[in-house]
Amino acid sequence: MAASAHAVRVDRVAVSVYRIPTDVESESDGTYVWNGTTLVLVEAHGGGITGIGYTYADESTARLIRSTLATVACGMNVMAIGEIWTALVAAVRNLGRPGIASMAISAVDVAVWDLKARLLDLPLLTLLGAVRDAVPVYGSGGFTSYTDDQLSTQLTGWVSSGIPRVKMKVGRDAAADVKRVAVARRAIGDAAELFVDANGAYGRKQALSQAERFTESRVSWFEEPVYHGDIAGLRFCRDHAPASMEISAGEYGYDPATFTAIVDAGAVDVLQADATRCEGITGLLIVDGLCEASALPLSTHCAPSLHAHAACAAKRVRHVEYFHDHARIEHLLFDGALTPVRGALVPDLTRPGLGLEFKRADAGRYEIS
Repeated sequence: MAASAHAVRVDRVAVSVYRIPTDVESESDGTYVWNGTTLVLVEAHGGGITGIGYTYADESTARLIRSTLATVACGMNVMAIGEIWTALVAAVRNLGRPGIASMAISAVDVAVWDLKARLLDLPLLTLLGAVRDAVPVYGSGGFTSYTDDQLSTQLTGWVSSGIPRVKMKVGRDAAADVKRVAVARRAIGDAAELFVDANGAYGRKQALSQAERFTESRVSWFEEPVYHGDIAGLRFCRDHAPASMEISAGEYGYDPATFTAIVDAGAVDVLQADATRCEGITGLLIVDGLCEASALPLSTHCAPSLHAHAACAAKRVRHVEYFHDHARIEHLLFDGALTPVRGALVPDLTRPGLGLEFKRADAGRYEIS
């Protein structure tokens, strides 16, 4: 039943943590190796309804929510999300805002948005105000730990399913990267777009050298060619990369000041943002406003089912990253997790909020806290 009251208080904020192993022994990109992913789930209760939010972050994120942010949110008006977000940001002033603190804020903010939409019996997209009814995706994975056969199978699977753009990891071995990119191009054919992500593995001139070689395979997107904190280096790559190749970064943006610095430096062709890191739906909409003011396209990073509604409401969003690990986890743990249809995510407007229901019984085996 839709809530008619102007004020519904947050009664309780619960947090739980789940560690889900990778579906192969381990995965890697240009600068990191992992064998599992940790999901921190927040459940915000109010008015007899529960809203959910989550972030992919360390277990310490949950401890911060339990010890500090839950207390801040409890008693506040769910209908005044801007006030809640401001209070959460203020609460981490002395902790260091970027990083764990911002990810903790993200999970709480998303849960409160979901709760508000459920209280009003509206899909989140309707509450936010739709710009589009579906958002394009790109298939993302192609880990450096994959064999050529694994790489080809994954990328062609996405293309065959109707996703016309795919992304692979590079940066582990420069010479091997060029060969792997060529393998990927042969596998997906001529029509699909091919993106690469170095996760900051290259130096500035090495990145440009690689960019020239990648054009042989018609790579059109080069993500984090250098370390994400080297904003001048990103600008250098943007200025000198082939004109057919866009430079992107922003997944490690945690607060508005970081995104402003990237935009002011003219460092990217496409800005990225992640609502599980950049302080939630509220933070993502701030970044979208920055992109609108700067005439920059925006692409959301990972967590596809969490981003679908907000991406359809964001004015500058070009596409959502359909990341292999997170798509798998979301389907494993949430009823209502979205699967691309003709290369796009279509929010289910028959379900309130994010349209997700946590599958607690299925998730129990992965719970660590």
